Amino acid sequence: MKSKKSALGRGLDALFGEIDQAYDNEGSQQDSILELSLKDIRPNPFQPRKTFDEESLLELAESIKNDGLLQPIVVSEDIDGYILIAGERRFRASKLAKLKTIRAITISTNEAKMRQFALLENIQREDLNAIELAYAYSELLKLHELTHEELSTMIHKSRTNITNTIRLLQLSGNTQKALIEKKISAGHGKVLVGLNDKQQQVIVNSIVGQKLSVRDVELMIKTIKDENLPAHKKPTVVSYDLSEIKERFDSLGFSTKSSSNKITVEFNNENQIKEFLSFFEN
Repeated sequence: MKSKKSALGRGLDALFGEIDQAYDNEGSQQDSILELSLKDIRPNPFQPRKTFDEESLLELAESIKNDGLLQPIVVSEDIDGYILIAGERRFRASKLAKLKTIRAITISTNEAKMRQFALLENIQREDLNAIELAYAYSELLKLHELTHEELSTMIHKSRTNITNTIRLLQLSGNTQKALIEKKISAGHGKVLVGLNDKQQQVIVNSIVGQKLSVRDVELMIKTIKDENLPAHKKPTVVSYDLSEIKERFDSLGFSTKSSSNKITVEFNNENQIKEFLSFFEN
């Protein structure tokens, strides 16, 4: 198994260089750059990214109209035209710009490589949302039978980051949708893993409605978990009569608040602190 994984790993490493090599050859092999009709190109069916920022695409479309396409897309020839391998945003923006053709570099590939190219291009450029990235990592692990540590070395991401990102796939459909729509952050999503669907929905609603930070959510989850503990496992809160101590502090001019087992002293200025400390000097 180890030799199989090593071979697959070397194959994955090699993939990183193929598109870069195609671009490197662009300057010295201008005849390999084609001007293709946009209608003859179809998207990579294995593209992991499902959502594209419309405003960003419109900006890119305007740039392409004004300055031209600075970097060609990469395609592979197919029976009925071409399949897009790299450059999905440039392809979509060119269509938005109402262009008829686009500059492209052709490479030879197959279905397995098309899937890998789509995953790697997006992971490298960090264009995916957290859920799409989780699916991309998961797909690469399955394709190459890799461990999280091996994938970490190959794509230069920390193993912890890969593991935590993949765990987002355990979230409910509604929570994943909130992540994709950027209503909550990946940090929020990571602390929600392990809660049931109903608990996730309550907290997601709270994050959106109350603009909760990740720390706020962690405290909220702790409260939920404490409430769900069996009675014999819940911490015992001892209650004391602190009224006499509170009255004494109040008589000395200190503002205090008390609960079942603690008193909080509030100070208004530095002089009050010094006065308070003076009671302990002798």
